[in-house]
Amino acid sequence: MPSRSLGPNPWGQLVQSLVAFLKGLGAARLMAMVAVTTALIGFFAFVIMRVTTPQMTTLFTDLSYEDSSSIIKDLERQAIPFELRNEGAVIMVPKDKVTRLRMKLAESNLPKGGGVGYEIFDKSDALGTTSFVQNINHLRALEGELARTIRAIDRIQAARVHLVLPERPLFAREAPEPSASIVVRVRGSLEPQQIRAIRHVVASAVNGLKPQRVSIVDEAGRLLADGAAKDAEVAIGDERRTAFEKRMRNEVEAIVSSVVGQGRARVQLTADFDYNKVTQTSDKFDPEGRVLRSSQTREESSASAGDGGQVTVNNELPGNQANSSTTARDQSKKSEETNNYEISRTTKTEVTEAGRVNRISVAVLVDGSYTKNEKGEMVYQDRSKEQLDRIATLVRSAIGFDQKRGDQVEVVNLRFAEAPAVPPVVEPTGLLGLLQFTKDDVMYVIELGVMMLLGLVVLFLVIRPLVKRILAAEVVPALAEPAPALIEGSGPNGELGPNQALVTGTSGTAQLIDVAQVQGQVHAQAVHRVGELAERNPNETASIVRQWLSEPAES
Repeated sequence: MPSRSLGPNPWGQLVQSLVAFLKGLGAARLMAMVAVTTALIGFFAFVIMRVTTPQMTTLFTDLSYEDSSSIIKDLERQAIPFELRNEGAVIMVPKDKVTRLRMKLAESNLPKGGGVGYEIFDKSDALGTTSFVQNINHLRALEGELARTIRAIDRIQAARVHLVLPERPLFAREAPEPSASIVVRVRGSLEPQQIRAIRHVVASAVNGLKPQRVSIVDEAGRLLADGAAKDAEVAIGDERRTAFEKRMRNEVEAIVSSVVGQGRARVQLTADFDYNKVTQTSDKFDPEGRVLRSSQTREESSASAGDGGQVTVNNELPGNQANSSTTARDQSKKSEETNNYEISRTTKTEVTEAGRVNRISVAVLVDGSYTKNEKGEMVYQDRSKEQLDRIATLVRSAIGFDQKRGDQVEVVNLRFAEAPAVPPVVEPTGLLGLLQFTKDDVMYVIELGVMMLLGLVVLFLVIRPLVKRILAAEVVPALAEPAPALIEGSGPNGELGPNQALVTGTSGTAQLIDVAQVQGQVHAQAVHRVGELAERNPNETASIVRQWLSEPAES
């Protein structure tokens, strides 16, 4: 059976065709193609890595170097990616793992807050320590826990607490009072109520410590609370007055703004407080309210003989007594009664604490009303007297107006310099309200959109023109060389051989296109050169044109 020939290897032909194609491109185009391919791969690799990189969020902020080091060791042990910012004070981790990491680190008591708390007793040997060391550790733990609590307050970045807990001396009746000093680093400034809250927190945590014995200093060395009792009382009084005025002013402004419009009322309120503490004791007796407390009755009776009470021997003899005659006697009777009554008494002690309101003065300024005229312009209009009286009545009811106390309320209508415009607050509804995008989510979507837009710009404005230039066919200028009449390998009469017929048939169209391109370029160059000659020699050009016009037309 004859064997069948399988022909040449198709993979070899493909490799030869690829090598021929690369050789035909030339070195310059090949380098440009490699550069474009490398840039394209690098750009899309960057986009893919940026998109696939997990979104980072904050794990902890305001960390000390000790806490940062401990947390980083734990994250490296778990092979979790992280980022450090603000010189290690902020640690960023993937958003989908932040909750689990916080709970995991909480098991290891991290972060500790840069101080030592009650965990100092977890690994201590109680058998080999003295009472002095135990007392020192207890003091350190108490100071560390108080510092952590203070740092939890808003605007406080760091805090350090020093406690002085003196021991009671021997044979002393009174023990020295404990004291405390606190140094804080704040963002901005602390409000008076925050300073007072810190003092009370520390005083409540230490046995026998009074808030007046707590001193507070900020990082700039400014004294926020000096611990003097008299200054503390004055500060508490001023704080109470300020809080009262603020609360009443907000209430009055809220009720007036609901009538005249938001931002169209200004309220100023001043309260006069009496900080004197008065103690008054009074006794009251009621004469009508008698009560019998005790009663005593005494009766006495006596009798005397008529002979005057003479004593003789005959009277004293036993026999003579029987024969004696009865004589008249004197009798007396006395009765005495004593009653003791208790009169009702009322003792009343009144203590008037400091901080009484002596007087309240309120000034309310309201803007008028604005209406549109026929031209669509805003026209100002004063409010009526009746409306101002109603507003004044509302203000009196809101502040608890007392005429005997001397309270004063003034409501005045004046036009504001600029009409306040308060935009309405629009709550997200519909799909956006259900999704509840956060700021980080919105920024992430914007970042992805910008990267996609840049990718499209690079693809259409940079890569596409370069690819077109690389794949464009080279135009071989053949201006002076005539086209060959016969193809190599043809017969003596111009006939094609058996091997060249197929090649000529397949490349005939391409050759015609190339010839047309060459002829067009030659024609364009000739026209361009004629134009340049005409611009350089206008006189000769004009004479030649006249000569052409004067010549007779050929039949």
